[in-house]
Amino acid sequence: MLDPNEQLVTVFGGDGFIGRYVCESLLKAGVRVRIACREPRLAHFIQPLAQVGQSGIVKADITNALSAQAACQGASAVINLVGAFRYMTAVHVDGARNVAEAAKASGAGALVHVSAIGADPDSESEYGSTKGRGEEAVRKAYPQATIIRPSLVFGPEDQITNRFASMASMSRSLPVVAARRLFQPVYVRDLAQAIAAATLDPGTHGGRIYEIGGPQVMTFRELNEAIVAAAGLDTEVVELPDIAGSIMSRFGWLPGAPMTRDQWLMLKRDNVTTPGSSGLESFGIRPTPLAAVAPDWLARYSGSRFARRRVDIAAQ
Repeated sequence: MLDPNEQLVTVFGGDGFIGRYVCESLLKAGVRVRIACREPRLAHFIQPLAQVGQSGIVKADITNALSAQAACQGASAVINLVGAFRYMTAVHVDGARNVAEAAKASGAGALVHVSAIGADPDSESEYGSTKGRGEEAVRKAYPQATIIRPSLVFGPEDQITNRFASMASMSRSLPVVAARRLFQPVYVRDLAQAIAAATLDPGTHGGRIYEIGGPQVMTFRELNEAIVAAAGLDTEVVELPDIAGSIMSRFGWLPGAPMTRDQWLMLKRDNVTTPGSSGLESFGIRPTPLAAVAPDWLARYSGSRFARRRVDIAAQ
């Protein structure tokens, strides 16, 4: 394991939902962090987490090879957290290749590439296919890269628990599509700690693939019921048939949110870790249940100061 005090880690996408927690974990470990993102002005919220001179922000676009190279100069390790639902080939394949080649050329001793469960070049969805081809591009350019595939990620700033809690707070019923699909939601802090650990110890984690899920496998209906409970609401969760979800996705809309056809195709497959795969336990991390933390940010949707207590009792 390299000395954290001697490391400079470039984090592509460090200004994002997962990125802020990865940067926090690295900063706590004493690592210097370079946050590489498209809009540096949006990443300044991370600076208070760092000691003086411990962090810096640079403008970077992974779809531009020269930009990726500039952001990797002098870095001892590189993390790629960037993902998108638009221009997926440019971001997930070409961008991932650019980062991996830049990390290799800069002499970085570690590369952690964050992909997704379901990454498969032969996937029916463009998202899954481009994530799979991106992994192949990374492996070709940087064979010792660590690849991390998380399931659904939840946390205070997420677009999942907050969206459904908000919807549930405005209605007596919450319609859910793909209700029987399985997920293994993982807490963002647990995932971030794993990413940071893999970055700081390439001798142990380099060249490996990790599938990161939480402690519970839940249907999409059960996940929404857990979100409603964490928010302290009494909203009824109502299943919609898959045919209804399929039809609505062709119009780019599902209950409560826009939904592309490709995202619907992603929902046709379970999003859980492969039996026997390595996960959080490989990093000595005990996974955090949704019910243990979600009331901290979801109780505001009911305005009830008793919401957290009700969920804690239910979780015991």
